[in-house]
Amino acid sequence: MVNCDLLVKNGNIATSSEFYKADIAVKNGKIFQIGDIDCNASKTIDAEGNYVTPGGVDGHCHLDQPTDDNSVFADGFKSGSISAAFGGTTTIIPFALQVKGGSIRAAVDEYHEKAQGKSIVDYAFHMILTDPSETVLNKELPDLISNGYTHFKIYMTYEALKLNDLEILKVLSIARNQGAMVMIHAENDDCISWLTELLLESGKIAPKYHAVSRPIIMEDEATHSAISMSELIDVPILIVHVSSERAMIQIQNAQSRGLNIYAETCPQYLFLTANDLESEGFEGAKYICSPPPRTSKDQEKIWLGIKTGVFQVFSSDHAPFRFGGNQGKQVEGSQTKFCNVPNGIPGIETRMPLLMSKGVLEEKIDVQTFVSLTSTYPAKIYGLYPRKGTIAPGSDADIVIWDTKKKFTLSNSLLHHNVDYTPYEGMELNAWPKSVISRGELIVDKGNLTAKHGRGIFLKSDLPLPAKTFDKSSLLERIEKKVF
Repeated sequence: MVNCDLLVKNGNIATSSEFYKADIAVKNGKIFQIGDIDCNASKTIDAEGNYVTPGGVDGHCHLDQPTDDNSVFADGFKSGSISAAFGGTTTIIPFALQVKGGSIRAAVDEYHEKAQGKSIVDYAFHMILTDPSETVLNKELPDLISNGYTHFKIYMTYEALKLNDLEILKVLSIARNQGAMVMIHAENDDCISWLTELLLESGKIAPKYHAVSRPIIMEDEATHSAISMSELIDVPILIVHVSSERAMIQIQNAQSRGLNIYAETCPQYLFLTANDLESEGFEGAKYICSPPPRTSKDQEKIWLGIKTGVFQVFSSDHAPFRFGGNQGKQVEGSQTKFCNVPNGIPGIETRMPLLMSKGVLEEKIDVQTFVSLTSTYPAKIYGLYPRKGTIAPGSDADIVIWDTKKKFTLSNSLLHHNVDYTPYEGMELNAWPKSVISRGELIVDKGNLTAKHGRGIFLKSDLPLPAKTFDKSSLLERIEKKVF
């Protein structure tokens, strides 16, 4: 009889491609064996009747990130990682933000200092590129990519973050040459600025006007533009937090033409609408994020896109600002203009339970799709697979055992983030992680935190799967052959 550290018995195991009943043996933090296992285990967990899925990979969350408006992110690596773990996420990928005029290398180094010794789950870093200088493009960025920072985000909106089209093209060309993955926030900033000015001149300053200032057409146009630049450079991209049917159709059309365009959506676009921003008084500020939640019709179409494979990634876009006090949503006071409210909503803990409850258990999607969206494909697209994102021999033993038998009402009091509200307050759910395992260690057990602070480790990323398999033939050669 073999020895193992942990044995998960009788679970209904789901991967992105399979669903079957088996045992999982864990040794030295890795999955050792799967099947009908008889081993001498130091600890045994009976998962009879429970879904058993890979630990979640949240590929889009903001923790301890600098701002330009005196607001403060409520969650750093300690509280953010604890909240993630309770929600079934065992790997997080937040952002190291380059300040305009600064070094991206320095931003990464500073972010390591913020993370050191705090996270209870494993983590990698995205970079946010705001100033693509010649030094950054030709020296810092290639060096960072070769050292395991293989994915970064660029913005088409926000004054402190946005790049113009020429800058975007330069960044995409570096990504193509180096094999990196570029995430793009697609909204037309000039149109948003013009609409915002028009609204303010008319005295329309309430939170609900945030959605009016960032209409679907501006996401649609920017998504088309991002896809066009990707096609010109011939490089894979990921359009993040897609909120609307029109943007989704742009992506779907590109995918149907064989372009390597990937898409992410988030819980706020399945469970919130623009009507939530019309909540009484300043309450609507709780729901301000960009792009904003849309209509119930858009919700239905996003669900369809998830089911049919338009979307590869389901992330939280956790941007934790407190509602009360003067460091979050009310940094400019409760009578401030909508455009002065920090953008973002919390969701790192609720991401997977919401999709399991409202997606799998209500039969909108199957459990394999759930695993692909929340774990497997994020790991692939960010260069962490197969170490993360699957249940297979040799992979890290990141495992979630789900309780799907008890119906309950979601309340912020049940959550572990450092935010004073959840936008999903009052929703009826019937799925929540019962046990969460990270690298073979039980870190959450029956509602109790059992992990030591700071046990999480930094993960260097390999080249993302889309970039690994991508044609690197000469861009100029393709253009000269009049491919376009």
